Amino acid sequence: MRVFVTGASGWIGSAVVDELLTAGHAVVGLARSDTSAASLDAKGAQVHRGDLDDLDSIREGAATADAVLHLANKHDFSNIAVSNQAERAAVQAIGDVLTGSGRPFLLASGVAVPAQGGRPATEDDRSPFHGLESPRGGSENLALEYVDRGVNTVSVRYAPTVHGDGDHGFIAMLVAIAREKGVAGYVGDGTNRWPAVHRSDAAQITRLGLEKAPAGTLLHAVSEEGVPTREIAEAIGRGLDVPVTSIAPQDAQEHFGWIGQFFAMDIPASSARTQELLGWAPSGPGLIQDLDAGSYFRA
Repeated sequence: MRVFVTGASGWIGSAVVDELLTAGHAVVGLARSDTSAASLDAKGAQVHRGDLDDLDSIREGAATADAVLHLANKHDFSNIAVSNQAERAAVQAIGDVLTGSGRPFLLASGVAVPAQGGRPATEDDRSPFHGLESPRGGSENLALEYVDRGVNTVSVRYAPTVHGDGDHGFIAMLVAIAREKGVAGYVGDGTNRWPAVHRSDAAQITRLGLEKAPAGTLLHAVSEEGVPTREIAEAIGRGLDVPVTSIAPQDAQEHFGWIGQFFAMDIPASSARTQELLGWAPSGPGLIQDLDAGSYFRA
């Protein structure tokens, strides 16, 4: 297939591009910078210049593709409203172009749905987020509306921790905070759980979802249902050789900054149905194993 990929040079997107190319697909990657374009070109992907705000470029890329993977996101936590608006507009632009075509449209989402009474969230749990003011602009539910309009929409819900060598996401932020504060912290008793997936596994799930998942499917890109945050802090403490300590919930935002509210959440998630549907099983290292390997602690 000729696959148009937004976010093609991002942390997840670049691994997905590699996975698609290895599987024999042709990739057209959206690139907003010369550096991103050069990286995609070196891999053998076709470069399509534009960014998340350039809706005409996104429409053009989608119109000439057999399938679309929308993995881009501004991730501007200082102005989340702008990120939400850009995400929703891009999803609508892609959905409108693909209407009536039956072509696959996979979009990135997250497994951080509200608490499920202590049980892990599953692929049957629908997102409660609708509308522009919701997280990600309610993009998952918006995209799924296009199933009834002849689009093969599939939502890939990634774990909040997509880890691996070179990660600059949540775990890297927690390491940086621990280095700055001189302690590796966790919130409360640290029994709240974060699901995790290795980058290579996330890329494989995405490629298999493109090839196999029927319209309306929710996939969970999760290898570990929930790693206790105290264990994450202890691994960071070992890596930095700093003490490990509990941070009171009321002090979490002061200690961790904006990420504190996320690190305090208990959001376990299962991928049992995704594994069964795609015939996939995790093969990458677990989060604690990855932390203990030392890549997050290089100067």
